[in-house]
Amino acid sequence: METLEGLNRTHECGTLRKSEVGQEVTVCGWVSRRRDHGGLIFVDLRDRSGYVQIVYDEAAMTEGTFHKAESLRSEFVIAVCGKVRARSEDTVNPKMETGDIEIVCSELRILNKAKTPPFYIQDNLDVDEMLRLRYRFLDLRRPEMQKNIMLRHRVAKIMRDYFDRNGFLEIETPMLCKSTPEGARDFLVPSRLNPGNFYALPQSPQIYKQILMVAGFEKYFQIVRCFRDEDLRADRQPEFTQLDIEMSFIDQETILTMMEGMMQEIFDKSLGVQLKTPFLRMTWDDAMARFGSDKPDLRFGMELMDISEHLKGSSFKVFESVLQAGGQVKAIKVDGYANIPRRELDGLVEYVQGYGAKGLAWIQYAEDGIKSPFKKFYGDDTFEAVRKACHAETGDLLLVVADQPLVVAQALGALRLEMGRRRNLIDPDALCFLWVIDFPMFEYNDEEKRWKAMHHPFTAPRDEDIQYLKTDPGRVKANAYDMVLNGVEIGGGSLRIYNSDLQEQVFEAIGLTPETAHAKFGFMMDAFQYGTPPHGGLAFGLDRLIMLMAKRNSIRDVIAFPKTQSASDAMAHAPSEVEEKQLQELSIRLAASAKKK
Repeated sequence: METLEGLNRTHECGTLRKSEVGQEVTVCGWVSRRRDHGGLIFVDLRDRSGYVQIVYDEAAMTEGTFHKAESLRSEFVIAVCGKVRARSEDTVNPKMETGDIEIVCSELRILNKAKTPPFYIQDNLDVDEMLRLRYRFLDLRRPEMQKNIMLRHRVAKIMRDYFDRNGFLEIETPMLCKSTPEGARDFLVPSRLNPGNFYALPQSPQIYKQILMVAGFEKYFQIVRCFRDEDLRADRQPEFTQLDIEMSFIDQETILTMMEGMMQEIFDKSLGVQLKTPFLRMTWDDAMARFGSDKPDLRFGMELMDISEHLKGSSFKVFESVLQAGGQVKAIKVDGYANIPRRELDGLVEYVQGYGAKGLAWIQYAEDGIKSPFKKFYGDDTFEAVRKACHAETGDLLLVVADQPLVVAQALGALRLEMGRRRNLIDPDALCFLWVIDFPMFEYNDEEKRWKAMHHPFTAPRDEDIQYLKTDPGRVKANAYDMVLNGVEIGGGSLRIYNSDLQEQVFEAIGLTPETAHAKFGFMMDAFQYGTPPHGGLAFGLDRLIMLMAKRNSIRDVIAFPKTQSASDAMAHAPSEVEEKQLQELSIRLAASAKKK
């Protein structure tokens, strides 16, 4: 293999333009494509900046150099010296940013050869994702993947500049901390120096950033790695990155306004997109009632409509039993789809059952009359009243779910999104931001028979609801807020409890005794005894935000080295077994079942 000795790279491949015509240049990169025309060889050379065409002309170069050009194959690493020339009008390639020019090679050095890749290094790749993850070092060479990672870098840089300009300090918090198993499952790290004791990797820096407010830093941020040992999906990873923020002497509206300003700057400077502020505010109750979700996608309508009043008092037991048990009947309207095939309707029944609904009913306002599985139980006046309530026209379809409110919201909310996709109602280029506010403070856990904090136990309840902490926890609303973009929660936070007495009341509401609370959060509660300012903050999922900005369907496409659905690294083969000696140093002995696996 040859070296770069004596050569200085003068330009990146994708930066050359007509202004460089006539110049002698040196470029380096990977062979993307090679075309042999007998005496003329054309190579598309690729580096991080893009592509440029190299011309190897047998008549204009030494025999040895041309022979080397004949040996070039995909993904060889080469350096090329030559003169930039303009392409003739009929050979201009408008698909390449450098398509107006080419480099006529005078010197070629093969810096490294390459085996044939298991897949093409190109965009819009149709190959199994596990193969891409196994050869991630090749997958990351693809231009669209490099653009994603470069976008991530730009966004992180803009964030840091924005907060620095607004008086924030970036402060690191510990990676090895105390396990506080109130949220998701912790990743545990055994301590060699303290046998039988464990650290936890942080699910978030929540406690530490609040202590930084107690310490008087007033404005903190951090782009930080976090860890949660939970089941994975397209927008979850066991290790992820978040933008973490906390402020003292602040109110909720000021926090929301500052975050909107950050988003404006991110989208303007990285994508050239101007966002309009303020973003829409919507209460949690309103979001659940209208869209069946606390992260509604507002790029299309099809809101949930309550038709309970029009259907009660009938002999149709399915609806009547639900209504008498305190449930509801809601519908969504699918415009112009009264002619839906029966096979698709049957499939939709199975779809909502996957979200807890017992079934799905419908009303088809067809040209030849009303069609519905419950038509015989109601008169024409009922169907007309439902039509008017839902603003349905001839040709429209109503899809109906009857159940308890939470089940109706989950099932019909998911069905709304599915029908939006099937009917192509979602504009992929739209950007619909909103804040969901006034979340419930608690949610009831049926398995444990107790209330749990919906966000975390340090969230402050609204002042007017503190009186219900002991008597009616389900009535308490929190000073909590989530930022939603196109149906995805990209960030959320709250005003925090800064009064020790109130914190103890909240712990009591979720069933934590003073002893248990002190064992889990004692150092934080102790800190609160020494003058805690009013404070609040939030955290943004950086991976999810970049995924949406890059218009990808999975956060794995915007993380350099992600884990698979089974939380493993297909390239580095982690997790892996360790030597018995290492376990002994940590005072750990594996169970027989683990050894067998």
